[in-house]
Amino acid sequence: MNWLEQFAEQISFVELILKGIMIGIIVSAPMGPVGVMCIRRTLNKGRWHGFMTGIGASMSDLAYAAVTAFGMSFVFDFINNAHNMFVLQVVGSILLFIFGVHTFRTNPHSYRANPMDKIGAYPVTKGKLAYNFATGFALAISNPLIILMFVALFARMSFVLPELGVVDRLAGYLSIWVGATAWWFLITWLVSKLGSRFDVRGIWMLNRVIGVAVMLFGIIGVVYTLVGA
Repeated sequence: MNWLEQFAEQISFVELILKGIMIGIIVSAPMGPVGVMCIRRTLNKGRWHGFMTGIGASMSDLAYAAVTAFGMSFVFDFINNAHNMFVLQVVGSILLFIFGVHTFRTNPHSYRANPMDKIGAYPVTKGKLAYNFATGFALAISNPLIILMFVALFARMSFVLPELGVVDRLAGYLSIWVGATAWWFLITWLVSKLGSRFDVRGIWMLNRVIGVAVMLFGIIGVVYTLVGA
């Protein structure tokens, strides 16, 4: 293997990692039940309790990403066909747009017992970090529909296809976890800085921004695929 081929492989590996990080962020970003729980615990218990809740959720994302990639390996002959891959990428982009619309319309009030309460107005004991991790994981893993989002993202970004080696696959899965974890680290840092000023309206606005971003990503994906880029 000459230096040019080695350089190309290194570029492909970096691209794989960057795609994985992006997937992890996109999957974690919508502020659903896990997001509300993470923010609530950050305000009530402290940043690291909220962050451990996010870590639990990111481990769930890692598990579902592995299941998705494993399932796609069984249809490799199908997705290895250029026409089929074209269709799958268009469908994946449309699914992403739908997820964006869903995120945009998500109402954080529906995830709370009393919508009039502030996010941080729940008297709770801190408990152990392991408990926060376990409950974050349990709540996230209870939503198997997230697999559809992984399928859409894997198809759109041609991520972790079966021809990759074991090391590349493991690196791809790990990069998804890194992206998800980085997102929760950022959110808990932001909430800890804003404190009680980060309320339900803040989550609602965040969901709208994220929803628009995901919708744009889906639209760009469709255009990108149709023009043959």
